[in-house]
Amino acid sequence: MVKEHKKETLGHLIRRLFFILIGATMAAVSIELFLVPNSIIDGGIIGISLILDYLTPVPFGILLVIINLPFLFFGYKHIGKSFFISSIFAIVALAIIEFPLHPIPGFIDDPLLATVFGGMLLGAGVGLVIRNGGALDGTEILGILLTRKLPFSVGEFVMFANIFIFTWAGFVLGWEQAMYSILTYYIASKTIDAVIQGLDDTKSVIIVSAEYEELGEAINSRLGRSVTKLHGKGGFKESPTDVIYVVVTRLELTKLKQIVTDIDPKAFLTIMATQEVHGGTFKAPIH
Repeated sequence: MVKEHKKETLGHLIRRLFFILIGATMAAVSIELFLVPNSIIDGGIIGISLILDYLTPVPFGILLVIINLPFLFFGYKHIGKSFFISSIFAIVALAIIEFPLHPIPGFIDDPLLATVFGGMLLGAGVGLVIRNGGALDGTEILGILLTRKLPFSVGEFVMFANIFIFTWAGFVLGWEQAMYSILTYYIASKTIDAVIQGLDDTKSVIIVSAEYEELGEAINSRLGRSVTKLHGKGGFKESPTDVIYVVVTRLELTKLKQIVTDIDPKAFLTIMATQEVHGGTFKAPIH
């Protein structure tokens, strides 16, 4: 029997929409007070809307809604009702907030400063919207739909689309502005990753050692982290062995290596970047 999903509580919905509204506001401020005054764009649908805003009398906010709607509509079956509604809310909020900001002069006349801080602010806003279940750009949704029939990944499709957008920006805005726009897109994408994944830099560590019992106790007592023991088998001798799996923060990694070296200098360690950690008892211990 399939367990039914619990409906989202009103309090959680209000909290999500509040942060989506904050994210849309940050994106609108970045676009109108940093990027547009310096003739700089972002990638994706936002970039296309900004270019068309320069070429036509149609306001950016209206263009953003009109261009995004088909992608959200066609992706409805794949992204779900909640994501669809959250995205519509975010896009409409951005369009509404952007309108009164348009007549306000930009904060920065230096295009490089506008690129850096505008890109960071835009990325933080878009990341906040994504983290709370919405989206401001339908490019990736279109990529998901098209790559089911084309021999490209979503990432490759987005890259090809942005190459076209920034080339178009070069002809419309000038090649120097197009290069600033590429830098803005890069800064925004990195900021989006930081906001979505969180600022806690965690590492997953797999330790293969004959001293797994002592290592597990030492990691628990000296580092304050619980470990998981996985049963494995050697690939050469096929002898049974236990493997230790533990998640630590970046600052704890050096101490973990020292613990392993003290107990078993011949131990084999594999250290992997971990984007997010949820559930369990993973909390920053008090040292």
